[in-house]
Amino acid sequence: MPPDTDPAPPAARFPAVFDPPRRPGSVRRTTTHDLLRPEGVPGPVAVDARGRDLRTGADGEGTVLDAARIGVLVEMPGREIREIHADPPHPGLQGLAGTRIAAGYRRAVAAAVPDAVGSGRVRHQLLDDLAGAMVISGYANKGAGIAPPRLSAPAERADLCAGWATGGTLLTSLTSGRPRPVRFGPPVPADGTGDRLGWHEFDALPVHGMRRRRRVDVWTENGVGVVDCAFRDSYVGVGGAETVVHEYAVRARVDPATLEVLSSEAEPGTLPASECPAAAASAARLAGTPLTGVRRHVSREFTGTSTCTHLNDILRSLEDVGALLAAADPDPARRTT
Repeated sequence: MPPDTDPAPPAARFPAVFDPPRRPGSVRRTTTHDLLRPEGVPGPVAVDARGRDLRTGADGEGTVLDAARIGVLVEMPGREIREIHADPPHPGLQGLAGTRIAAGYRRAVAAAVPDAVGSGRVRHQLLDDLAGAMVISGYANKGAGIAPPRLSAPAERADLCAGWATGGTLLTSLTSGRPRPVRFGPPVPADGTGDRLGWHEFDALPVHGMRRRRRVDVWTENGVGVVDCAFRDSYVGVGGAETVVHEYAVRARVDPATLEVLSSEAEPGTLPASECPAAAASAARLAGTPLTGVRRHVSREFTGTSTCTHLNDILRSLEDVGALLAAADPDPARRTT
C-alpha cells in the first residue's frame, strides 16, 4: 500500500448482515455494476451491469423471474456513452448512444426506453443505477494516483449531501488544495453462506476495477410487506485486495394493499467521511410515501446535508418493491402439499 494512504477510514463498520439466508416465499433482486478500465485508468470506463430476480420456494430452490445484462462503454472525462448493448436486446437503447451520464441522463432513458420506466423490471434498475455507479468511478483514479476528472467546481458540491457539508472533511480537503490521502476501507468479507443461488453470476474484479453491488429481499409477513436491502461499492487496488468504499443497509415495511411505506430505516456501514453516517436518519422520511413515484420523490425531496446521494439510490430502488412483492409467495408451504 502506498505510504500516503490511510487504511482505516472513519465510520468503518458494516451493516449487520449483507448476505442473509433467502426466505421461503421471498423474491430477491440482485444487481451489480462493474466499472472496468480496459484501456488503462485514464481511458474509457467499460460498465458490465447484471441483475436477476429470484423467487425462493418452500424447499429453498429458486425460480428466475427476470434477468438482464447491459454493457456500456463510457468516454471519460465527459461520461458520454460511446457504445451500449443488452441481453435481452432492446432497440431503444441505441438512442442512448452519445448521451452523457450526468444531469438529464434519466430523462434520456425515459425517452429512449419508455416502456422500462415504471415497469419494475431488472433492466430499468440497471439503467437507472448507472448514474450512481458512474459517480463513484473517479475513485479508481484516486487509487491509481491519478487526479480524477472534475466535472463540477468545489462550490457546486457544497452542501450537496452530508459528506459534502460546508466545513466538513471532504469539502475542506478539496478547497484547501491539499487533498487528503486515499482511504482504503476494510476488505470485502467472503460470502460465508455457501448459497449457490444467493446471487447472480459475476466475474472477479481486476486491479482498479470497481463494483456497485445491490441486494433487495421482499416477502410478506403477518400481512405486511417486508423489505431488506443492502448495497456496497468496492474497489480493487494494486495489491489485488477488494476493499469497501460505501455501504448501507435499508429495512422497510410496506402496506401490500396500498403500497404505502409504513416505516423505513437505514444502517450505515463503511463510508468515506465522518459526517456521512448522519444521513442515515433521512430514510425514516419515506414513511407515508406511496411506492409509485418514489424515484421522483427522492430526487426532488431528499437533498442537502441531511441526505446521502448513495443512500438515495437505495431509496429510489424501492419503487420496484411493489412489483417484487406481487411476485412473492405469501404461503410457500402450500406449494409443496
